[in-house]
Amino acid sequence: MLASRSTHQASPGRTDTARRLQAREEQLGHVVIQRLDARLAWFRSMDPADRQWVSVVAKSGISSFIDWYQDPATPLRGVLDVFRSAPRELVRSVSLQQTLQLLRVVVQVVEERVPDLAQPREQPELKEAVLVYSREIAFAAADIYARAAEARGSWDARLEAMVIDALVRGDSVDELASRSAAFGWQSQGSVSVLIGRAPRRSAHKSISEIRRAARTWAEDVLVGIHDDRLLIVLGGAEDLEAASLALSHYYGPSDVVVGPEVSTLAEAGASAASALWALRTASAWQSTPRPVHAHDLLPERAIAGDGTATTALIDDVYAPLAAGSGSLLETVADYLDHGGSLEATGRSLHVHPNTVRYRLKKITGLIGHDPTEPRAAFVIRIALVLGRLSTVGQLAPPHKPTSGS
Repeated sequence: MLASRSTHQASPGRTDTARRLQAREEQLGHVVIQRLDARLAWFRSMDPADRQWVSVVAKSGISSFIDWYQDPATPLRGVLDVFRSAPRELVRSVSLQQTLQLLRVVVQVVEERVPDLAQPREQPELKEAVLVYSREIAFAAADIYARAAEARGSWDARLEAMVIDALVRGDSVDELASRSAAFGWQSQGSVSVLIGRAPRRSAHKSISEIRRAARTWAEDVLVGIHDDRLLIVLGGAEDLEAASLALSHYYGPSDVVVGPEVSTLAEAGASAASALWALRTASAWQSTPRPVHAHDLLPERAIAGDGTATTALIDDVYAPLAAGSGSLLETVADYLDHGGSLEATGRSLHVHPNTVRYRLKKITGLIGHDPTEPRAAFVIRIALVLGRLSTVGQLAPPHKPTSGS
């Protein structure tokens, strides 16, 4: 609780000035609101309800000053009580800098009217009182915001951990939407999840460091450690490739996976699920890049039982080839079965090797995988196996592991 540094009884001149202040209180409040509207763009852009609260705070500043000036022993608490009773959303939306700008306007309005409010011999005392008042209120406002930031930091950390847990558990879109709204996620851009082994450092220190680094790449960030895995959720990253490469430095020595981009944080569970499957199966690819996109590990994921990967390979690779004209499916199957030989494939299909070469280029343009490249050939071969099994109803139901597997 703040108290004036002056404890003497009010002089007759001070009492007369206090009466003048009280008589002009409404007028001063009106001038303050006009000044706020004219000088502070953030105040003009507020919605009516928040503007009303800020106006109440500003007018309370004048009222609090008058009460204290009448009786120097009165605690300077009126405006602080208004801060405490304001909606939490307002305290979060109005920064400390903006609060100090508001208080500065209040002080300036009173200072400008000192000649009208006090007799010449009382004016120095009134000016000094305004300075004491503004200093004490500024210190008090800073204290309130510091306490609020400390409490908010603890609460936000708990919410962040809850969202990370929900992503790993595979909670529904509705549940994730609720949790992300509570956390205050603001980004409207696409969202992607990066997953890898946690670094071998102090968890608290590393998370703070990682969060700062991630914020240089994205509009919004979530960071958390679940079991031994580090998750970084990026929202609105303009260059996901560069971001994932830079942030892979903060993971442990094994693989780092970039989940597919989704539209909202509420849908990020799908990105996390794909990334988790890819992390489990990345060791099956001997030359796995770091970082690696979950999409690049579709064959390994499908073999391990990831139904999403199986569906993607059938829909994106097998189905277009089966539906394409010019015997594309037969051509690529024969080409792979003959070890990538154009001549052997041509003989098997009774066509010229140049025809095989033409069809392979057409296949590459259709599915985005070049059958002449070893890795792409493996992807296509697995897609063909899955596609054939699906046409005869021989695919087993996909296995869904627990989050800890």
